[in-house]
Amino acid sequence: MKRNPITITIGLLLLFIFGLLLFFFQVRATQVAVVTTFGRPSSQKTNAGAYLRFPWPIQQIYKFDQRVHNFESQFEQTFTSDGHSLMIKVYAGWNIAQPAKFFPRFGDSILEFEKALDGLVRSAYTGVVGSHPFPHFISTDEKQLKFTEIEGEILQRIQQDIARNEYGVDVKFIGIERVGLPESVTKLVFERMQSERQLQVRRIESDGQREASNIRSEANLASAKLITEAEATATKIRGEGDAAAAKYLQVFQQNPELANFLISLRALEDFLKERTTLILDTKTMPVNLFNGEGATTPRGSPTQR
Repeated sequence: MKRNPITITIGLLLLFIFGLLLFFFQVRATQVAVVTTFGRPSSQKTNAGAYLRFPWPIQQIYKFDQRVHNFESQFEQTFTSDGHSLMIKVYAGWNIAQPAKFFPRFGDSILEFEKALDGLVRSAYTGVVGSHPFPHFISTDEKQLKFTEIEGEILQRIQQDIARNEYGVDVKFIGIERVGLPESVTKLVFERMQSERQLQVRRIESDGQREASNIRSEANLASAKLITEAEATATKIRGEGDAAAAKYLQVFQQNPELANFLISLRALEDFLKERTTLILDTKTMPVNLFNGEGATTPRGSPTQR
């Protein structure tokens, strides 16, 4: 009986694919894998690609997601170094870096590791919080808050504990998600914060009053200086004016009639400087000069006819 070539080709292809599945396995870029030989870890694969294997039951492959896993602790109570009660919740990001160390302890269960991680996180933040005073967590003064330093200390402790226990895990980051106060101490803390605010208000008011007093003193000093300078300038100008007036008065007293006559002429010149039409009484100075009034011959001048 002749076999169909297509059937044979398909059969060989399926056999080839089955052989590939038995003797090869693939690790994706987002995965790491551990290879067990007779149930014991024999190698780990942390790079993406295809790898040779022995079929089951000789070897078995366990794959893990290498992406960062998120963990959150419970919102629990702890105490600061100065004896204040504090509620805190912490989050962390971790991934499996060495599956050959992770698998013997936790198998292929992520939840089992997170149970152990919960204990490590609680121990770490309890120790770190207990070494810091209350104002490092809650304070009206931003300079006293130390969240960044505290998170760094918690991360360092957890990384040391994981390295010591050889969990094969890398904790990437850790942070304080939430900080709160028990109801029993909330009122006391608010009263303390209010008292601190009142102290700041009084200090700011005192500084403002002192600054205002300095400004007023400087303004009064500058005002007194300006007034003194102005009075000195006015006195100088008055003295110069009096001196000039005395000089002109001395000249005027030598021949008053001539001085009045010259003043009247100058006034008349000012009137007639431009083409101007004026209607004035003939007795109004200096127009009365045209009538011979006020044109008294000054002493010392030639007689006019």
